[in-house]
Amino acid sequence: MLYIGIDLGTSSVKLILMNEKGEVCNTAVKEYPIYFPKSGYSEQNPEDWYKGTCEGISELLSGQNSEEIQGISFSGQMHGLVLLDDKDEVLRPAILWNDGRTKEECDYLNNEIGREKISSYTGNMALTGFTAPKLLWVKKHEPEIFQKISKIMLPKDYLAYRFSGIHCTDVSDASGTLLFDVKNRRWSEEMIQIIGIRNDQLATIYESYEVVGTLTKQAAKELSLPQNVKVIAGAGDNAAGAIGTGTLNHGMCSVSLGTSGTVLIATDKFAVDSKNALHSFAHANGKYHFLGCMLSAASANKWWMDKIIGTKEYTKEQENIKQLGENKVFFLPYLMGERTPHNNPDARGVFLGMSMNTSREDMTQAVLEGVTFALKDAIEIARGLGIFIDRIRLTGGGAKSPLWRQMVADIINVKVDILKSEEGSGLGAAILAAVGCKRFSSVEEAAQTLISIVDTIEQNPENVKKYEKKYQIFCGLYPALKSTFHTITLSD
Repeated sequence: MLYIGIDLGTSSVKLILMNEKGEVCNTAVKEYPIYFPKSGYSEQNPEDWYKGTCEGISELLSGQNSEEIQGISFSGQMHGLVLLDDKDEVLRPAILWNDGRTKEECDYLNNEIGREKISSYTGNMALTGFTAPKLLWVKKHEPEIFQKISKIMLPKDYLAYRFSGIHCTDVSDASGTLLFDVKNRRWSEEMIQIIGIRNDQLATIYESYEVVGTLTKQAAKELSLPQNVKVIAGAGDNAAGAIGTGTLNHGMCSVSLGTSGTVLIATDKFAVDSKNALHSFAHANGKYHFLGCMLSAASANKWWMDKIIGTKEYTKEQENIKQLGENKVFFLPYLMGERTPHNNPDARGVFLGMSMNTSREDMTQAVLEGVTFALKDAIEIARGLGIFIDRIRLTGGGAKSPLWRQMVADIINVKVDILKSEEGSGLGAAILAAVGCKRFSSVEEAAQTLISIVDTIEQNPENVKKYEKKYQIFCGLYPALKSTFHTITLSD
């Protein structure tokens, strides 16, 4: 039996064909364009997603018996706004998660309606990436479009609709809309009234592992698949990635050192931190998770290597870095502003502590340490809520660096597990398909069976002590510079 996982990303759709043993039989990637009609705007054509997915499935099944395909599920870029009319035609290009046009709408929700009130309805505060502020923007700037809305959908759910004919979403992806009562896993009636929409305009909610239907006759023909192939709801990219790393039980934590950095902490019970620094989302296994996101992680190191010192020899640049916890140089990695924990688009990157003795290696080391300190910020918030975290599962491009792995272990004071598979969100989607098709009785059983650890890095106790002192200094830098960041932005 075979299962398809579809990971609808921002720049491409990645598809995975997985057998019942969890082995990846084939993969395919199809890119599509992003449009930037104005500064700060980011949009895509949903038809490009569907076309790329159809082409990817055709490539994925080359040499395979399509009759063995049992189910299809999804992972997807979160928060995007897809609007359909009463004929299920797309009304306008999708507004993506990284679109920044909704600052005024977020200020209205957080300040006039009130952050505490919004958080009591949804478990989160308004951010420019979220879906609800986008709806307010359309309501104000494109009223003729707003009046024609029949269905409000998320990116991956548009694919599920094209496959099954069902307007569906899952709890994890819905959590990032700011329209969802995360604690009770249902749409928020209060937010529906605040935004000025109707309940029937929202999709039917499923748990991530639930079957929403089977392929329509048209979709089966276009995909060259049997019509009885099941379509499973799927999950937002971070929750799906957590399945792909097996981060499901209470207190388990995964950290991604990708272009951006994410910290996902699984929890059995719903909770919210007092400042909404972490997102509180429903998890794909029927429980919950916290999510912290920093905007520049491995991309900060790429910026330093490529643009500043001008080299692609990443490994070579790290070879002479030996003394951990003793570097005198600090780096704030806020090159694109920051989300967790500061939620400040004005924040900027800073080097501090250089002297005439500072070397190239010191600066490189400071970049890696600064990113890791910023990741620790998110984990410390969860620890402050009473969640015990003593090990993490590390993924992403930065996880390939032995030096960076050790820094993560020492700075965050955890054991660092490295996984056999690096397929992440796509694998998580395929696992959800297998669970939906009853190959496994639960998401937990599937992950326990299919996910394996190949290496564990232990923290160095002496380095842990040194880095804790440095972290306390790091924590004082942003507050000291916050007003300066704002002044710099005003002068732009």
